[in-house]
Amino acid sequence: MSASAPGASDRGTLEKLLILAYTTPDYSGSPLSRFESYINPNELTLSWEMEYDSAQGSGTTNSRMDFKKQKPGDLSLTFFIDGTGANGSQLDVQEAIEQFKSVTGYNGDIHRPNYLVVNWGTLTVKRCILKSASIAYKLFRPSGIPLRAVITATFTDNSDDQTRVATAQDQSPDLTHVRVIRAGDNLPMLCNHIYGDPRLYLRVAQANGLDDFRNLPAGTRVFFPPLEK
Repeated sequence: MSASAPGASDRGTLEKLLILAYTTPDYSGSPLSRFESYINPNELTLSWEMEYDSAQGSGTTNSRMDFKKQKPGDLSLTFFIDGTGANGSQLDVQEAIEQFKSVTGYNGDIHRPNYLVVNWGTLTVKRCILKSASIAYKLFRPSGIPLRAVITATFTDNSDDQTRVATAQDQSPDLTHVRVIRAGDNLPMLCNHIYGDPRLYLRVAQANGLDDFRNLPAGTRVFFPPLEK
């Protein structure tokens, strides 16, 4: 099943896709690292599979498809990385690729790939892990330095049963939320909206490394991790 990229936000722009890396399966604490797309994907693909028991009795000509479970879903995205400066910003293509691999790939400290949170526009935050990735280099300098590359990545759902239930309610405090600060916003107000407790603003400020949480410029991206009151 293919889903077009979500529409622009009510401010007229679509925020860049953000991937946060965690080292614990419950996604607690501050993210280890992050990757923010330089150019948003034009399309994403969501896929899932149902598993049935198609056992067939001896001498019968058909079988009854008894539902067993829904397997974890996949999210596929394609990132275009341009180092030519044509989009108005200069970046090192190989450095951007290494950052993506570091955030999403194998972590020797935990002996497995990082636990990931993917957030983009109006999409519900998705807890997942990297399933596969490929890199296609499209353009090079005469010296061999890559100028353009396309990363195609597939992420697999990594939510436990409790999180899957919470995902049905996209404002649940059990999930990580990402908010873009707008004029008039403040952390206590947003904490009250997300957690039901404005007093948690200090913990959110600490998780984001914010020194001055009273004067947040409009456009600042703040993530609100799962917190217990």
